[in-house]
Amino acid sequence: MTSTSNRTVVIPPRVSIPIGPQHPALKEPAMFKLTVEGELIVDAEVNIGYNHRGVEKLAESNTHIQNLYLLARICGICSATHNGNYAQAVESAAEVEIPERARYIRTLIWELDRIHSHILWLGVAFHEVGFDTAFMYTWRDREVAMDMLESISGNRVHHDMNTVGGVRRDVPDELVPKLLRGFDKLKERMRYYRDVVLHEKTFWDRVAGVGILETDVAKKMGAVGPTARGSNVPVDVRFNDPTQAYVPMMDTGDFEMILNDRCDVAGRTIVRVEETIQAIEMCSWLVKNMPDGPIRERVRPRIQPNEVLARHEAPRGELIHYLVTNGTDKPERIKVRAPTHANWVSMAHTLKGNYLADAPIILAAIDPCYSCTDRVVVVDADEQKMELVPLDVLRVRANKWYKENPRRDE
Repeated sequence: MTSTSNRTVVIPPRVSIPIGPQHPALKEPAMFKLTVEGELIVDAEVNIGYNHRGVEKLAESNTHIQNLYLLARICGICSATHNGNYAQAVESAAEVEIPERARYIRTLIWELDRIHSHILWLGVAFHEVGFDTAFMYTWRDREVAMDMLESISGNRVHHDMNTVGGVRRDVPDELVPKLLRGFDKLKERMRYYRDVVLHEKTFWDRVAGVGILETDVAKKMGAVGPTARGSNVPVDVRFNDPTQAYVPMMDTGDFEMILNDRCDVAGRTIVRVEETIQAIEMCSWLVKNMPDGPIRERVRPRIQPNEVLARHEAPRGELIHYLVTNGTDKPERIKVRAPTHANWVSMAHTLKGNYLADAPIILAAIDPCYSCTDRVVVVDADEQKMELVPLDVLRVRANKWYKENPRRDE
């Protein structure tokens, strides 16, 4: 506090406010340490690792077929993305071409996954700003996409449609009319939600000008997915490096990458809504142009030694699976880089300069998935450096700790 002859000026102190790892605004555990002056956020620190499950290490002891189901469980919202991209990686390592019909079905499942994921996120965004009526309506309409996924795969959440060499289940001709009716209904509803986003003052005032991520900053920080495209950065694997049925789809020239130059939460919202409408049109195109033929190619269990990197545009952004094979039916190494992991740095930047009350919608704007992302880093507190610990050493340390700290039952 400082005094002048005429008035007293109160200088607000800086206060650190923790959000997480357990917090009503978070559906999964993470730690966001916000430094505020008054109501303004002046700094943000992100700490993850509370949900680490050791999936990559576990994958090394599984066969490639078993890993299809394990990696699908990395995320329940975009399980088809991890499942299909791993299949794509193994097929690339084995140098196998899958049937054309399988490519179309795989792409159809991916785009249906994008539709239900984006609609789920839109409902969450409405909820974060207190617009719960729209939240309930969007989740009601999301059921149309969920029903279509169930009718194709037999499951609502983990579809497990992909296998090494193609897909496990076909799309029967009698199902096509139901799918096309569902696409028409979803497109009508998404056009309505586009009008709500653009013209409903209740929502617009909470997202316009909030969470600014400038185009050059988004590029420097490596943002991906709708987070990047909402800042006018043209990164989308489907367009930049198409695979599967995206290749003939992009050759038609009927689809263009969705971009927005607002660089705020509103821009990211518009991108997702427009992408949902586009994904519905893509699904319709895939169903109408799906070729006849087999749905899988036989692939030997033992995959030749190879090193590959598979990419796919997941709903949240670019998903990367790095795979090393060793001539057996199990991987030597697999590394998963989920899109949320690429967006943490840019998200922390978007918090700065905004009001504390806007933190929930800014956090939600990248559509974070903590389970996809979490890693464990061992840090030497004395030396202030990271440490690489082999699994056998970690096991010895764990056994020693439990011996020295026996459980005392109450």
